Amino acid sequence: MSPALGEFTGEEDVQLPADKTLFGKYELGKLLGYGAFAKVYQGWDIESEQSVAIKAINKQRVVKGGLTGHVKREISAMRRLHHPNIVRLHEVMANQKKIYFILEFAKGGELFSKVAKSRFSEDLSRRYFQQLISAVGYCHSRGVYHRDLKPENLLLDENWNLKVTDFGLSAVTDQVSGTADKVLHTMCGTPAYVAPEILAKKGYDGAKVDIWSCGIILFVLNAGYLPFNDPNLMVMYRKIYKGEFRVPKWTSPELRRFLSRLLDTNPKTRITVEEIYSDPWFRIGYKDADIKSQYFETTKDDGGRNLKNLNAFDIISFSSGYNLSGLFDEQDAGEMFLSTVAPEAIIEKVADAAEEEGLKVAMRKKWCVKVDGGQYSNFTLMVEVKGLTEEIVVVEIRWRECENESGQEMWKDKLRPMLSNLIYQPEVNSE
Repeated sequence: MSPALGEFTGEEDVQLPADKTLFGKYELGKLLGYGAFAKVYQGWDIESEQSVAIKAINKQRVVKGGLTGHVKREISAMRRLHHPNIVRLHEVMANQKKIYFILEFAKGGELFSKVAKSRFSEDLSRRYFQQLISAVGYCHSRGVYHRDLKPENLLLDENWNLKVTDFGLSAVTDQVSGTADKVLHTMCGTPAYVAPEILAKKGYDGAKVDIWSCGIILFVLNAGYLPFNDPNLMVMYRKIYKGEFRVPKWTSPELRRFLSRLLDTNPKTRITVEEIYSDPWFRIGYKDADIKSQYFETTKDDGGRNLKNLNAFDIISFSSGYNLSGLFDEQDAGEMFLSTVAPEAIIEKVADAAEEEGLKVAMRKKWCVKVDGGQYSNFTLMVEVKGLTEEIVVVEIRWRECENESGQEMWKDKLRPMLSNLIYQPEVNSE
């Protein structure tokens, strides 16, 4: 369970909802875990009869706790990710009280529970570290930095393969101000896994922080205990900042050297994902095909922005099921849809439709247009077009209204019907 969603407490009400069927699509089963803001159940997809994990988040508690951003970040991060070593987000649904994440079910449970019983052999530690780096490298290639990697956030499937989960503290590049240098400033993470540059509070590279945490995880898998640990938090932080740790005597010279590169207190000289792939200790038993896979291929649009070669999951990710605008009943409302029409033509069509309805085009560029209400003085509409693939774009529509219902009525009853021929409905194989 994500720290962002609250630590487990014995006082939490753990009773199953009276209605064990969600939206006629999923059946709730036994409780797997719970915290102050969320519960996780085993569930079943009624149609496919496949097991899923259902994370039920209490809206009111999240809003009161100021954690709306955490939930949105988790959805925003996970909808970008489709990798065999990352828990897959199938769907997001919501009602007045709850938000439901429908997730891939990891039957093997937490990796932490396995290593807590006994340390792993060096070969087994390497196997799981290889899977971890495959997932982390993929996340970084998609602009997602986890920032809370630890064994408790690593699950195992029925074949004992690793699955990274819990992106509640993640950072996504297009959500971070000043993303050109990828410098982040938020103090986050679990104390024993926090990188020294986070403690310095001078800004940090999300990729470098994740690599440090991966080094801590590899140390724990091999040793069975943490490299930096002390009941006094400040003493532990001092050890982390100085990089003071001792590897156990059974550690091979090759792994000792590798750990020293992972747990380098200087982020500028710390090993990178690309260098990890080339390391002799890491490469034992690792196939090139796993490294240079389809997940890292990129193309560029005419705006110079990187676009990924997307699969069916990416298209599903931009469907209405992933629209976050209404999750927390915010003042801004909106929708998004896919289109195969050129961005300029979409913007022109929106502007023409707005003017036909007596609205004022306040701002117009190649990729976006802003419309003011005219006679609907409280209504503002923003339409932005974003590249998804070479053929498909995402059209995001957001409107704001102050005192009346004219905004929603204007968009849904008048403007949207005039733009229906722009909408692309992909045929996606659900298997």
